[in-house]
Amino acid sequence: MKKLTVLKAFVVAFITVLGLSLNSCNNDTYEPIPVKKGDENGTYRTKLITTQGNSRTEKIMDFTVKDSVITYKEFPIKEIVKSVVKDAAKTDAAMTAMGKIEYKLNFTPKLMPEQNVIEFTFAPKTLALQIPVDGQTKNAVVTFAAADKGYFVGQDWSLRFGFVADKITVDGTDLTPYEKIKYDFPYSLKY
Repeated sequence: MKKLTVLKAFVVAFITVLGLSLNSCNNDTYEPIPVKKGDENGTYRTKLITTQGNSRTEKIMDFTVKDSVITYKEFPIKEIVKSVVKDAAKTDAAMTAMGKIEYKLNFTPKLMPEQNVIEFTFAPKTLALQIPVDGQTKNAVVTFAAADKGYFVGQDWSLRFGFVADKITVDGTDLTPYEKIKYDFPYSLKY
């Protein structure tokens, strides 16, 4: 009986201490560090979500941001090459032959201190690819579009954005039929 009373007293004391500590946490105020232009510069790790039609893939990748340019040292081109080649085995062979493809995405930053974010307005360049298939080289030009803005968020210092491979031209002719390829970077963190 004494053990039960001691246990009850301990539980009451524990709950009281826990309640007081939680109450003191509720009184703390979060003071965000205000963002400034240049805070977006750095190296990021992200989960890229690539969507084309009903197909969706996810992959972890890195990129850098410096002087209003996002640089991908190894841009994900599988969906682009597959759209041109139309065969899985030939797509893999072409990608192996092509190696790593670098892509640079330009943007204009706009500081928005009232929301503690830096807004990105994108100006995507085209990406020219030479895709080897069946002993020939197909010259593909990918046109990207970015209708939505991107944001560097001061609360957690993350970068969030997306863009679309809007059209592919192969040897001067628009690829048809073609389903747009969407690249989403929902949460990219500096490291």
